[in-house]
Amino acid sequence: QVQLVESGGGLVQAGGSLRLSCAASGNIAGINLMGWYHQAPGKQRALVARISRAGTLYADSLKGRSTISRDDAKNTAYLQVDSLKPEDTGVYYCYIEVARSFDIFWGQGTQVTVSS
Repeated sequence: QVQLVESGGGLVQAGGSLRLSCAASGNIAGINLMGWYHQAPGKQRALVARISRAGTLYADSLKGRSTISRDDAKNTAYLQVDSLKPEDTGVYYCYIEVARSFDIFWGQGTQVTVSS
């Protein structure tokens, strides 16, 4: 089985920065892509960043102030977000698409709260 463990969330002041991590473990032959979804209070989960060998993709809400990266040796993805805004508050979920099967796995989510 595949497990994803997220870390790096917490309470941050507006204008601050944070770095989320997502470490995948288990029976993984390879990872096609890794990414993050954001679920704001009362809203649906939405993709905010994704990285694959083809490149990166960011939602408009994070463009210009975030960087997603991955360490394939560690099966770990990182999401650096700067200039945090109160609307960045919510739960951030990591996901991966594994190679060969193209199965999707999700992390448990990490809470980010940005105070104004």
